[in-house]
Amino acid sequence: MEKSSSQQFLEIDQIKEGFLLLKNKSLRGVLMVSSLNFTLKSDDEQKAIIYQFQNFLNGLDFSIEIVLQSRILNITGYIDKLKEMERLQDNELMKIQTAEYRKFITELVGGRQILSKIFFLTVPFTLIEIPQLIGKKKPNFNEDHFQRAKSQLWQRMEFVAVGLRRCGLQCSPLNTLELIELFWSLHHPDESEVGYYPDIPPEIIK
Repeated sequence: MEKSSSQQFLEIDQIKEGFLLLKNKSLRGVLMVSSLNFTLKSDDEQKAIIYQFQNFLNGLDFSIEIVLQSRILNITGYIDKLKEMERLQDNELMKIQTAEYRKFITELVGGRQILSKIFFLTVPFTLIEIPQLIGKKKPNFNEDHFQRAKSQLWQRMEFVAVGLRRCGLQCSPLNTLELIELFWSLHHPDESEVGYYPDIPPEIIK
């Protein structure tokens, strides 16, 4: 079966056990990272955050990639939920307050687009970093090599998470399902913005 044009340009070979396995047999782990409102911090707090982040970057002996994804926030489901709460409300005063709140949110948003920003951090591990394969020009990649690489990559991700926590940021590694949904949404933004995601067979979520 001939691959589609988009598949030919993707570097991802498969998503396995919460990691990206690329066509060159290197691995990638992805962390979703929280944000903080830097401008609301005091001068001393800002300096402390910058200092900790500098220490974090200087302590890395591998490359990382930071990605910011902006998504249009769809609140249709939230408005529908408010309508349902209003309909089921027995207390007349609460019914009126719910209706007024729903009207307020609707008017506040109006026809404007509300964007949510999500930060992702990608951590790499290459096949040639496995001690048994160092120096080999074209090493074979088997299940044992994958497990070794996965273990090393997980340690890197833990190191990154600790460093970012010292900066006041929280991290969460994406599992297989979350990685599939992330990359699907990147290539199908219109569908994902309205909350549609395809059904994923349970057997491929490992």
